[in-house]
Amino acid sequence: MNHYEQKAYEEVQEWKRKLLKRSNLIKRVSKKAQEKINEKIPEKVHTVITDSIKNMVKMTVAGSSFTTKMEMTRNSSLEEREKKLTEKIAVYQKTATVEGAGTGAGGILLGLADFPLLLSIKMKFLFEAAAVYGFDTKEYEERLFILHIFQLAFSSEEKRKETLQVIENWEERKKEIIDMDWQEFQQEYRDYIDFVKMLQLVPGIGAIVGAYANYNLMEHLGEVAKNAYRIRILANAPKFY
Repeated sequence: MNHYEQKAYEEVQEWKRKLLKRSNLIKRVSKKAQEKINEKIPEKVHTVITDSIKNMVKMTVAGSSFTTKMEMTRNSSLEEREKKLTEKIAVYQKTATVEGAGTGAGGILLGLADFPLLLSIKMKFLFEAAAVYGFDTKEYEERLFILHIFQLAFSSEEKRKETLQVIENWEERKKEIIDMDWQEFQQEYRDYIDFVKMLQLVPGIGAIVGAYANYNLMEHLGEVAKNAYRIRILANAPKFY
């Protein structure tokens, strides 16, 4: 393990501590408020989100979309890969920001359209992230790993713990995983982003909220993807700590 890998290892440990840290009181209270707000959200909105996630999971598992070519090989250094990943994150943040501002300014119909569009942007990014780290998304197990990264990024506290354990033991656990439960998947995702994305439908502030939310959601996803792949790669690196 070289110095960059050692630093990356230490960053992963700190990231995991933050990821698994128990939600503070404000966050727990906010969650309860969000649940009440969710009850008032029009059924049409829930239907759009559910259908979008269902279709995305099915397409990802089947490999019928989001295909990409490997940009780097496993012989590339971790530092080289992550410089490339940083560039990718910046590009996708800009794309998501523009898309969020545009749909947020267009009222409820375009606001609803943001859900499947943002999902597509996120999944395309994850496929490209896999390619940057030298993993072939033509392989079924790599597409399942991508879905686990997505779930780790956008899920409840308990589900994050469970998903992180799967990612940390991927070589063993991947043999047990046949498919993803899209219903649980969509529920976790919907609960995670509902509150901020619902504000995007509010006239007058939708564009600002949409741009801000999408920028930060992509930044968060980029961080989770980077650390998930670090965990896999560093597991096989010789250690000197």
